[in-house]
Amino acid sequence: MTTEVHVPNDALRAVRIGLRMSQDDLAKALRRAGVELGEPNEASKRLVQRWESGISRSPRPVYIRALERVTGLRAESLGFAPQVPVARVQGDGAGGHDMAPGTDGITPASADTRAGRKTAGDNYNGIWLSRYEYYSSGRDDVYEGRHYVVLVQHGSRLTGRSLDGASVNPDSPLSLDLTVDRSVVTGTWTEQTATDGYYQGACYHGAIQMLVEPTSRRMVGKWVGFGKDFDVNTGPWELRLMDTSTSKATLERYSVPPE
Repeated sequence: MTTEVHVPNDALRAVRIGLRMSQDDLAKALRRAGVELGEPNEASKRLVQRWESGISRSPRPVYIRALERVTGLRAESLGFAPQVPVARVQGDGAGGHDMAPGTDGITPASADTRAGRKTAGDNYNGIWLSRYEYYSSGRDDVYEGRHYVVLVQHGSRLTGRSLDGASVNPDSPLSLDLTVDRSVVTGTWTEQTATDGYYQGACYHGAIQMLVEPTSRRMVGKWVGFGKDFDVNTGPWELRLMDTSTSKATLERYSVPPE
């Protein structure tokens, strides 16, 4: 007799935390979305728990549509369908990889994250500052994108989602799907740019690989992707641990554009 093993849906959990919603908040938002869509549903906290625990992996279409309306993401990005790593990005006409511009400055880690030394393989749950550089061929210059992201860990897998309102450009959510192998982190990223921004709502995808520093408080590496003219674009990417807590108060503190 075999025991069924449920794999937690960390993608959905990361998105929910990024939106600063409790499981009950998400259930209420789904019910409201159902009414707005003209197809009322009976979403409950218990149902959200079943999704996040991996007990239920195939929500009914009425819930999928409500989830997509509330989160602004497709079901595949919410962990409800096999995710195929994508390493293709769109350029801005000349093959350059384009994202939203950022500003300089790093907020120091809180005291509780400086207190102890973490080792590779430790828990990576927490709030991280994401920084990456990219070349904009349309503006012929290098820019920096910044987000505060929440990382959720399950085994060797890390799922990340930017906090609501925590990017230099509003409405440009960033998602990360990473795997940790000792000190090497490998995976994919996706960013949906703001519809009223420079890139007019374009969605960018790519691959990423970073090395974890001995303290496990910083990851440094590079992203890679393809532009319109089929040239390969790349640039530096860094994740820096800001706080190991994901409490409501902590999430609210970091739900602001990085300085």
